[in-house]
Amino acid sequence: MNCELLATCSALGYLEGETYHKETDCLESVKDLIRYLRHEDDSRDVRQQLGEGQIVQNDLLPIIVQHGQDKALFDACIRLMVNLTQPSMLCFGKVPDDPVFRHHFLQVTSHLQAYKEAFASERVFGILSEILYNLLQLDWEQRQEEDTLLIERILLLVRNVLHVPADPCEEKKVDDDASVHDRLLWAIHMSGFDDLVKFLASAQSEQQWSMHVLEIISLMFREQTPEALVSAGHARSTEEQQRDSHELEVLRQKELAEKRSRTFQRGTRHNRFGGSYVINGLKSLGDNDVIYHRNLYNFKNYTHDTGKAVRRVPKRNRQARECKDKRRSALNVRLFLREFCVDFLENCYNRLMYLVKESLIREQSQEHDETYYLWTLSFFMAFNRGNGFRADLVSETMSTRAFHFIERNITNYYEMLLTDKKEATSWSRRMHLALKAYQELLLTVNEMDRSQDETIRQSSNVIKSNIFYLMEYREIFLTLLRKYDETRQPHSYLKDLVESTHQFLRMLERFCKGRRNLVVQKKKVRRKKSRGKGKPPAETSPEAMEETWKIVEEELRAVGFQLSESITESMVPFDATSDTPLEEQRTEAMVRLQDALLARLGPEALGLLRAAREVWPEGDVFGSADVDPEEELELLKQILHANLPATVPEPVVEEEDDGAELEEEELESVQVSESEFSFLDFIKKFAHPNIVRPYLLLLKTYSKNTPHTNHCIARMLHRLAFDIKMDALLYQLSVFNVFNKILSDPAATAYQELVTFAKFVLKRFFSLTTTNHKAYVELLFSKNVGAVREMTEGYSKEGEEKKPSWTEEEEEELRQLYEEHRHSEVPDIVETLLPLLSNSNRTRRQVVTQLVHMGMVDSAKDLKKQKKGTRIVLWTEEQEEELQMLYEEYKDSDDVLGNILKKQTAKRSRARVVDKLLSMGLVSERRELYKKRSHSALGKSSGKKGMTEEEFLDGLTQDFPDEPEERDDDEDESEDEPEESEEDEEVEEDEREKSQNGGRRSQSLHSPVESRVDVGAMVFALQQEGMSGPITWIQTRLNKTAEDREEDGLSQPVPLATLTEENEDAMESKSFQRLLRKLGMRPPANEQERFWRIPAKISAAELRSAAAALHPREEEPTGEEQEISRNSTGESQEVEEEKEEEKEGEEEEEEKEVSGEQRAQALKALQLKRKKKKKKRHTSEHTAPVSDSSPVGDTDSAMERSQEKTSTKRSRSRVLDDDDDEEEKNEDDSMAAMDMDTNGDADSDREDISAPVKRRRKMVLIDEDEDED
Repeated sequence: MNCELLATCSALGYLEGETYHKETDCLESVKDLIRYLRHEDDSRDVRQQLGEGQIVQNDLLPIIVQHGQDKALFDACIRLMVNLTQPSMLCFGKVPDDPVFRHHFLQVTSHLQAYKEAFASERVFGILSEILYNLLQLDWEQRQEEDTLLIERILLLVRNVLHVPADPCEEKKVDDDASVHDRLLWAIHMSGFDDLVKFLASAQSEQQWSMHVLEIISLMFREQTPEALVSAGHARSTEEQQRDSHELEVLRQKELAEKRSRTFQRGTRHNRFGGSYVINGLKSLGDNDVIYHRNLYNFKNYTHDTGKAVRRVPKRNRQARECKDKRRSALNVRLFLREFCVDFLENCYNRLMYLVKESLIREQSQEHDETYYLWTLSFFMAFNRGNGFRADLVSETMSTRAFHFIERNITNYYEMLLTDKKEATSWSRRMHLALKAYQELLLTVNEMDRSQDETIRQSSNVIKSNIFYLMEYREIFLTLLRKYDETRQPHSYLKDLVESTHQFLRMLERFCKGRRNLVVQKKKVRRKKSRGKGKPPAETSPEAMEETWKIVEEELRAVGFQLSESITESMVPFDATSDTPLEEQRTEAMVRLQDALLARLGPEALGLLRAAREVWPEGDVFGSADVDPEEELELLKQILHANLPATVPEPVVEEEDDGAELEEEELESVQVSESEFSFLDFIKKFAHPNIVRPYLLLLKTYSKNTPHTNHCIARMLHRLAFDIKMDALLYQLSVFNVFNKILSDPAATAYQELVTFAKFVLKRFFSLTTTNHKAYVELLFSKNVGAVREMTEGYSKEGEEKKPSWTEEEEEELRQLYEEHRHSEVPDIVETLLPLLSNSNRTRRQVVTQLVHMGMVDSAKDLKKQKKGTRIVLWTEEQEEELQMLYEEYKDSDDVLGNILKKQTAKRSRARVVDKLLSMGLVSERRELYKKRSHSALGKSSGKKGMTEEEFLDGLTQDFPDEPEERDDDEDESEDEPEESEEDEEVEEDEREKSQNGGRRSQSLHSPVESRVDVGAMVFALQQEGMSGPITWIQTRLNKTAEDREEDGLSQPVPLATLTEENEDAMESKSFQRLLRKLGMRPPANEQERFWRIPAKISAAELRSAAAALHPREEEPTGEEQEISRNSTGESQEVEEEKEEEKEGEEEEEEKEVSGEQRAQALKALQLKRKKKKKKRHTSEHTAPVSDSSPVGDTDSAMERSQEKTSTKRSRSRVLDDDDDEEEKNEDDSMAAMDMDTNGDADSDREDISAPVKRRRKMVLIDEDEDED
């Protein structure tokens, strides 16, 4: 010992017999020792030297026993002993890996065990109880701060002493013998300290010591089991006697089997004449058969591994160690503890658990203190079940909130188990504690069902309804079984998990049998994939929102609107280093706030609200600076029910190769809905190899399991094999090996249930081998549901659904192209690489997947498509002033909204600007923002007589300047429905992939537009009603959409936005809507959509055909007009002119594809040329004799036949990309369509893609001729 320490210890005093004589400077010496401990090194040298000097046994304990009246000295000695008895884990932080420090760790632990033995004295706890009792007698007005500190130090000292682990090597005590811990507990009982603990747990004025009391109680009972305490002092029950006799019978059967085996081992001859045998068919290391030199009785156990060195199992693959700290204490100790449990349940349990739960929720406790709460819950609820169940004694922990609290802790422990690998053992033990608590809650609810009290049974039904309704509680055992890892979680954890699952399924099955229709909540995690066909996520129901708000409000009121430092510091509403504008970050903060409320994280939401208020105080968006808690609560409720934009996740590309998903796949949304529950469908979720594997691991130790555990295993496997006919999941060689052990076990009669099940599975397997000869090979592999179906129903053919693979040359080509263009400033590098690849059938998904697989990019998110539009939602004061100024400036213009959209600084969608103008009161209705157009012009361009040639050509040339503006409008409109446009983009990309990979799978003669005759009749009827203008508008939109799809090569749904009153009135007409449906237009899908849309699946050719069908129908010609005839010379000249015009029309179409400007120039030249031809034809008609010719009606019919022929040709050339559920129907029509296409090749070759334009020009010529006649 250090000389200074030795001198200080000597100055304390000395022990003479039973009397301790203190020195005059004893108090100062104690304070010096406290100072030395404060400055000890990492090896804890001072602590070790004081332990070796036995200062606690020889000095400190005698001082407090014989000189307890000296308050200052007593207080100093308590302070020093609290420091000396603190756990070694706190001294070193963890079990040291270094051998030297580990030796120091073990030395400190051994000294603590010596201290614990010294404290096992009634005199020591007598003086501690007396001092504590006197302090607790003081009222709050009389109690000083020193008194409060001394109470806390006494409680900490008792806790530290109880926390010292036992040393089984030194004690070597058996059950029913008094250990050091038992003697310590007996000293606590004899001194009356246990009564003080119960007083502290029940007294309302001493609630600040609730966590200390809970720790002391949990440490007192840590070596006990509830069953042992319940049975203490009672005669053995009939059940216990039967269980013990059953165990004895099993041991007797095994002993008899060993005797018979030893008898067979004794040969009838001398050992030297054992004999040698050749085993036919079993090869040795060479090509010869094995020669066996032992007796035949042991031949069935022969293996090639005999005599080989056992391979060392790596440390990371070893099974987790069991924590065996249970033993049976002496009878008097168990009786005292049983009485303590009874008194604690009747007087203290509910109040203490409530106070501890509040401390945990408010985070006023230390780290990992919730483990004491979980242990206390499981222990005392189990004791209550065994000791005459009374639901009122544990009412505090019997609620849905208790299930929710434990479920959150289990999830948290599992996440930490994966991340904090160094402390995986500790997190595993905490997870086991939480599981035990969850199991005890289920058993207590089950016990409530058996109660004679109707009120208790109703309460049980309410709790079961809640836990069975929510998916988190229903599927927690599925998750735990799937994630079980034997290297981190011990065998006892698996045993409790299997038994808890069995209990839960029994309760759920019984609950379902009593009800015809059980409705449960269903959450579907939708993932962003490139082939999205799913519907947009459903909105949260008002009932769920109210339930969420109720939970959040209760949680916030429970904590008193007070937040811990950890929450306050972690809530950061904005990122100063981000490039995102501050206003957009304010919007994101608002959305984060709503998400936190929806996740029922009340304190986190309140912390984020207060942090956002400090960042954005202007405008009181997040409340004013002097807001009170009730106003904050109301503001949170408004935010919860506000219609904020949903967070749009990053799109993730689904990997195709080998069916594996990319690691970067992100959650898109969680869709909450209700559905009718089916227990059989729920059992089907357990038919997964990762869930069956834990049961098979536990089955291997069947001989060590309890009968109840084996029953749980057999019942679950029976559900899979018999109820849902998935017995093939058990067709594995390792499982059959276990079955063989069970069937050949001498004590097989004790496992009759397992024997029956094993015979059932083996019988089913051997019956399957008669039809499937590959079943024996399948024994070598674990199987999923798909493999099971193939094994039992038949294997799929080779080559089916084979996915394209990448060759080495293609990978090298992709690598070179990516390196060439990776530094170029192209907006989308994938779209740049697709046309450059030698294999033109590659899709965007395949290219992105391969780039990630090759390591060229880190994540598929790096190659995501650029999205149009903006996410700005909130308006600043400057933006509102700017909007008001722009409105005042352009309110008298023809296009108010268009000018505002062009001039505004922060680009927003058309719908956002309109809503803001309405909310600011600048306009009273949306009609005031419509684009002003003259009705005379519309009527002129859409009259019944049809357009003239000049108007037709002028309309074609005038379309180009307006095209960019209208496309911008379309983009703004499509922004209002982001989910719809994204899904349509994904569907279109999927269709293009199918058409590229599959080629011409099917062709059809049918067009998405109805027959021309029906559409023409509807158009004529609408014209009679005065809707010529809207029909022309629809025709223009179809043509422009067709041009956009031909130029861009992409198809997106285009909204038919009505910007005039005439068009808006027409869209509300039922007859006009029937026309739109005939044309294939799609009505608004839900209340979020406002306009009709041109679907993305209609090709450009079909759009042009639909537009041609909408051409204004001519009035019926009169009889005089039909009698007009032309001479043969004029007719032949007209035919030649039409042929020439067709050739010019073809040249016109080719020029149109080059650029819009060249097309306009060509149309102007064509207009001048045709004016000259008109004059020439007019002169010839006056000079030539009149002759009979075909009437105009024949020309019309010929034109219609030509149009139908062109439409049929285009529909034949279109590759159908229907959904999967329509492929079979399309395949039946594909052969007939291909025959028609072959026969019509000659006619199709004479057709040109410019047929719609030619037809229009022909009809204009006919109109002109009739007018001239």
